[in-house]
Amino acid sequence: MQFKFSNATKHPYEIILVDDKNLKPLNKLISKKELDYVVKSKSNEQTIITLNRLDSLKLVVLVKQKKSKSDTDEAIRKLGASVQSILNSHKAKQAFIQSTCAANGVSYLFAEGLSLANYQFLNYKSDAKKLTHSLTTLLFSKNSFTATELNQLDILYKAISKARDLVNEPLQTLTATALADAFKSMGKEAGFKVTVLNKEQITNEKMGGILAVNRGSILPPTFSIMEYKPKNAHNKQPIVLVGKGIVYDTGGLSLKPTPASMDRMKSDMSGSAVVSATIYAASLLQLPLHIIALVPATENRPGENAYVPGDVITMYSGKTVEVLNTDAEGRLVLADALHWAKRYEPALVVDFATLTGAAAAAIGDVGIVCMGNADENTKLALKTAGANQYERLVEFPMWDEYGDMIKSDIADLKNIGGPYGGAITAGKFLEHFVDYPWMHFDIAGVSLNMSKKGYHPVGGTAYGVRMLLDFLMHYTIQK
Repeated sequence: MQFKFSNATKHPYEIILVDDKNLKPLNKLISKKELDYVVKSKSNEQTIITLNRLDSLKLVVLVKQKKSKSDTDEAIRKLGASVQSILNSHKAKQAFIQSTCAANGVSYLFAEGLSLANYQFLNYKSDAKKLTHSLTTLLFSKNSFTATELNQLDILYKAISKARDLVNEPLQTLTATALADAFKSMGKEAGFKVTVLNKEQITNEKMGGILAVNRGSILPPTFSIMEYKPKNAHNKQPIVLVGKGIVYDTGGLSLKPTPASMDRMKSDMSGSAVVSATIYAASLLQLPLHIIALVPATENRPGENAYVPGDVITMYSGKTVEVLNTDAEGRLVLADALHWAKRYEPALVVDFATLTGAAAAAIGDVGIVCMGNADENTKLALKTAGANQYERLVEFPMWDEYGDMIKSDIADLKNIGGPYGGAITAGKFLEHFVDYPWMHFDIAGVSLNMSKKGYHPVGGTAYGVRMLLDFLMHYTIQK
């Protein structure tokens, strides 16, 4: 999708955003009869009012204030998603958006929801041309949109689309090697450095977690290191993003037992999509931050040489882990990456992973479970970014008792705890491999949709990218 300014005075498809408690600005934009119709429609609780002229279609969108700014902003995004459906039903190729609202940023929020809802993944549809949305361009008036917003929206849309594309690709086309190649392409386009370790290099580094999970596969693992380091970076110590890159998860020999439990497992690399899309956007936005992204990638298969429950793994850090469930593999690959991150002496490390069903069971598909040892100011900044983008965070405790649950009788740790607190015991496992400020984000409940929800389509959502990017864009201000 393209985003442009327009000086034209007339457009075949026009969207007018107006405060629902102040319709006066409409006097100059629509006729008296049309205004009467809008007032009547408003009294019938309509929020999107269609004015169908012979040569054009005007949509008057009423913006209502909710109980909080976060709720109001999200409602505006969802209005954009609703209008997206209307425009495509009319076969519109482009639409002009202008805002008469008193608040700043309304056009941006509306266009954000509209454009993200317009995303499609049609790579495997034989009738893709017929199914492709007609809408390709959004136009804006300069009095309701800034050049900075235009650039930011364009980059955000590209980054979200790339993350969603990665999650939507099946294993047959997105192996660990193909995932690393995708990162290289993103780096070349956006201007950040990408280094990929192959299986021989991973073996030489003795990354025991990654190698153990990979043992059941005939395909090699990869370890990708992405680095964006502008000359004007404000942070002397880098911010490191770590993303789980399990491109498919069968559960290994602890085969996933429940019906349809493997249907969405191509999305088990969603964490890697989040961090790669974020560093891609940060580079295009030219943020004055030194950022590194790490992705350990492999599949988890029950092949003939697969690791088994009862095995003891020596991790990259030197710690030993008793494997009691091969389906708790994500923490094993993440642990090696988190240990690797120590070499950078980072200011902050954040990891994103579809790590536990327990996180999804706890808060459903409406937020991200997080936990970590970062200072309270950093946690507040992350939660604020989550509220801004409506990618809300719920912090779980990391009490010592949860650590007791993963103590092993024969090794330093075991890779699962008991039947309760599974999201937290997974976090406590990762905690053993960090010695720096760190936050863990479990996106298991929000990474993939089985049905459309507002501006989040079926399939990969890229949930977490907007929150993390918001945090990074405000990071220098906080410090």
